[in-house]
Amino acid sequence: MAPNQGGKADAASAGQFVRGFSQLTRNDGALVGGKNSSLGEMISTLRAKGVPVPPGFATTSYTYWHYVERNGIRDKIATLVMDWQQERLNLAETGNRVRHLFLCGTWPADAAKAVRDAYRRLSADAGMDNLSVAVRSSATAEDLPDASFAGQQESFLNISGEDELMDACRRCYASLFTDRAISYRQTKGFDHMKVALSIGVQRMVRSDVGGSGVMFSIDTETGFDKIVLINASWGLGENIVQGTVNPDEYQVFKPLLRQADLVPILEKRCGEKALKLVYGNAWTPTRNVPTSRAERDTFVLNDREILQLAHWACTIEQHYGFPMDIEWAKDGVMDELFIVQARPETVQSRRATTMLKTYKVSNAGRILATGHSVGDAAISGQLCLIESTKDLSKFVDNSILVTGTTDPDWVPVMKRAAAIITDHGGRTSHAAIVSRELGLPAIVGCGNATYVLHSGQDVTVSCAEGDRGFVYEGIANIETETMDLSQLPVTRTSVMINLANPAAAFRWWRLPADGIGLARMEFVVTNAIRVHPMALVHFDRLKDVKEKEEISRLTAGYEKKPDYFVDKLSHGFAALCAAVYPRPAIIRMSDFKTNEYAGLVGGTEFERNEENPMIGFRGASRYYSPRYRDGFALECRAIKQLRDEMGFTNAVVMIPFCRTIVEATKVLEVMEENGLKRGDKGLKVYVMCEVPSNVILAAQFAEHFDGFSIGSNDLTQLTLGVDRDSGELADLFNEQDEAVKWMIREAISVAHEKGCKVGICGQAPSDHPEFARFLVSCGIDSISVSPDSYVAVKNHVAASEQLHVSRGAVL
Repeated sequence: MAPNQGGKADAASAGQFVRGFSQLTRNDGALVGGKNSSLGEMISTLRAKGVPVPPGFATTSYTYWHYVERNGIRDKIATLVMDWQQERLNLAETGNRVRHLFLCGTWPADAAKAVRDAYRRLSADAGMDNLSVAVRSSATAEDLPDASFAGQQESFLNISGEDELMDACRRCYASLFTDRAISYRQTKGFDHMKVALSIGVQRMVRSDVGGSGVMFSIDTETGFDKIVLINASWGLGENIVQGTVNPDEYQVFKPLLRQADLVPILEKRCGEKALKLVYGNAWTPTRNVPTSRAERDTFVLNDREILQLAHWACTIEQHYGFPMDIEWAKDGVMDELFIVQARPETVQSRRATTMLKTYKVSNAGRILATGHSVGDAAISGQLCLIESTKDLSKFVDNSILVTGTTDPDWVPVMKRAAAIITDHGGRTSHAAIVSRELGLPAIVGCGNATYVLHSGQDVTVSCAEGDRGFVYEGIANIETETMDLSQLPVTRTSVMINLANPAAAFRWWRLPADGIGLARMEFVVTNAIRVHPMALVHFDRLKDVKEKEEISRLTAGYEKKPDYFVDKLSHGFAALCAAVYPRPAIIRMSDFKTNEYAGLVGGTEFERNEENPMIGFRGASRYYSPRYRDGFALECRAIKQLRDEMGFTNAVVMIPFCRTIVEATKVLEVMEENGLKRGDKGLKVYVMCEVPSNVILAAQFAEHFDGFSIGSNDLTQLTLGVDRDSGELADLFNEQDEAVKWMIREAISVAHEKGCKVGICGQAPSDHPEFARFLVSCGIDSISVSPDSYVAVKNHVAASEQLHVSRGAVL
């Protein structure tokens, strides 16, 4: 009988106590468990491809059964497990008694000799005595497609010396019967007496004086398969997995990694990293110490290291053929990176790609707490605050669990929760991993959730608004919609989406949209930058002391304050471009009104009051004006960085509110001065068609721009002379007025005569099917709408095209 199946120890197998990692492949899971077989696979096949994995060895499942047999504890374990299953013992008593059997056992001489000899060889190969090693458990049933076994067994770091190693191995065996592991196997239907444990012994990477972390070759929340998500913290890696710290987070775009001259890092978010796990002493191999302020404010990885890890993640994923969950470590002594574990990702890779379920939250109360969102759902309910495992019995079923952090001991309670909120942890923490596996919305790393929230409080937990999760006061309205994307029709007219929030961009990657028809720069500036660009360029001119302090705080870490604007803006747009790459993403340059610009930090000193900002100093007129020209230069620098340095050549620039041909010429000249020349490296420049002059002189505008995007709101406002913000005139504001439709029809006709693309961005086609029919009849090239309207508009457009074909029209 195979060793992992609980068979009697076979003397013929006595020579198979230990296998070097280099002797193992991924097919050896029954022999050495998922973790160790994966390490062997990487060392034997991926080291030649440049993926460095520290050497080591694994005990076999035969060794485990040999230990069980020689200590005469097989039948005792089986009896104790049966007593628990028949409720004669509780879980805690069962686990404690079984673990005691292992911890009191003695090593069979032949098995002990094999382990000690392997350790001596590993130490000798490293050129030292008593090499420091990591001792990790690897169950023969773990890392399966439907079971991650995250954190179920124990790991022991910085183990040095043969006696310490043998003791750590004994404790690994015992950890196969922690309360959480017993409960997990029972839930998953695994026979406790047919699961063995292998022990991986691996040379320690000196990440105690470096850093470590976890990375996924897929977005953990949306399943977007074109990014690598990396978490990082100082010191040894257990703090990230356990959710003890809020780590750094980096996102890298995989399709552009192949080009050596590009830096396709979509996001770099500096985490708090309040603690780091370092080497201890003979009695305590590891201990947590506070990080310095400099460490908390500094990224663990530089750009080169981020890209290197992302390359390895792609190599590993390509080799295995599916998304991977990978642990890495940075040796602070040798200043080198290593891969220390890899296993299949078990949640997003199993989701159906053709089904898209969306949640919309409305009538929400004030925001009580925010953190990293896990999943994309939303739920309302009552909170139950549990601060310690000793109070787990007080948890109220189906309430929302609030706690500082979780570890595997919390899993039984997490299974009974409606949602989870934690103070600490990132998107690769235990709380996040288990919540995903359980299908629960979770918000992790809030920082102050246990301080500002209390039991019995009614709240709404929303993970439906991007990578930031929100805890709202009270019970909000939550609407859900499930879309079967496989049933969508094919249309000649492109249907694109309007996106502004980079944090929510990946939610919509499954939509078969033809690109982004409108990405508003104002959203990124308001939410991610917050500072008036002129206040960054002319910081010394500011008089308000508080605003100068706020700008200094926001731009900390940037040697030059304008670089803050360029960096934040380019990375914000990178996420949007990545979501639809290689399809076009049309980025509208800033179109703030003067009163909106004044609301930015430092803005009041650079903006004048206007009686009617709606038709005042906005759009193109600002770009060449001395009052904003330096600010527009930063916008151009950001687009240039996005295209040239990050590689998102699918970014298309669009100029809003361009009133005259002279103005068009001036804007294009200023853009060229700042490195954005129309046609250079494929750069396309579009113009918003929203002023009547854009229609009247469409043929001339077509000589300066590659395409038009009809802004139906402003075009309606200026055609009918109706202030779109006026409540008293709301009844007169009608995008389907015959005068407005004439303008749209004329713009489309002239644009096509001149060989220009023309689209429209607005809500009218989704709200009014007859308007979609009108646009299709005019031959419009694209319609761009909000993502939640995409399916409806796609169907409207398909029906309209079929109607016109049936009437003999040519599309």
